[in-house]
Amino acid sequence: MTLQVARVVATFGRHSLVREASAADAPLRVATRRGKKGDVVVGDLVHCSVAGEQAAIESIAPRRSLLFRADEFRTKELAANIDQVAIVFAPRPPFNAHFLWRALLAARAARIDALLVLNKTDLTDGLPLAQAALDQGRALGVQTLALSAKAAPDDARARFAQATAGRATLLVGQSGMGKSSLLNLRVDANARTQEYSTRLNVGKQTTTATRWFDVPAADGGGALIDSPGFTAFGLAHLSLAARAQAMPDLAPLIGHCRFNDCRHLNEPGCAVREAVDRGEVAPARYAFYAELAAEALRAPTY
Repeated sequence: MTLQVARVVATFGRHSLVREASAADAPLRVATRRGKKGDVVVGDLVHCSVAGEQAAIESIAPRRSLLFRADEFRTKELAANIDQVAIVFAPRPPFNAHFLWRALLAARAARIDALLVLNKTDLTDGLPLAQAALDQGRALGVQTLALSAKAAPDDARARFAQATAGRATLLVGQSGMGKSSLLNLRVDANARTQEYSTRLNVGKQTTTATRWFDVPAADGGGALIDSPGFTAFGLAHLSLAARAQAMPDLAPLIGHCRFNDCRHLNEPGCAVREAVDRGEVAPARYAFYAELAAEALRAPTY
């Protein structure tokens, strides 16, 4: 039996798939968390005791980053040890701008870089609204990318590779936005997913799980982490103050209100509301903050 450092590339219940961290082409092993359940996240570096193809996770190395979402009922860890989050949306099916803003806020609060990716630019129906959302993201200081993974795959591959090379990038987005198409531009995700399913012996159920895919060094290196599509990005783990600080258009105004405990709602002398009145903060963004404030004040944070 040997002890090695491994990367968690997929999880399912108490079982995880791990690969030796120092070799991207090392064989996958099924690993079980010794004595605990549910604290292993895709992307974790773990210390494993190994015997043949079986492994036991003895401990988890400190994480340099962790992105998760939370509502009042549960917390869902998305991935650990990532460098950036690519938030993918498209003109069709219709996207939710507040989903984009929530994901951007969560990334900023976790001190993880964000990349806003508009896919399916070949679709004219809904494109002006999607382009406006991309422009607003750029105005907030977010790196942006517009492409079409299916209509112009060579161009999309080149520019997506440039934006993700050498970095561990988590793909998030609502269902149907084309995350899988982007993923397959850089890695043979379909083949690897089948390998994961075979190893875990859980069949199609792994399609609902987050998965880590190493990108070959010849293609720029790094990793892409696929996640299931979901409709809501809960922020229950963030206090009202943390939510405001994670909004780049509001953060510079915080601390300039008349009252130190200003919630930026109905208090007099609020620098945020005054900036809205002057046209320096978009009304839609302030309405978004008011939505977040209502949530934070309605339920306790984690």
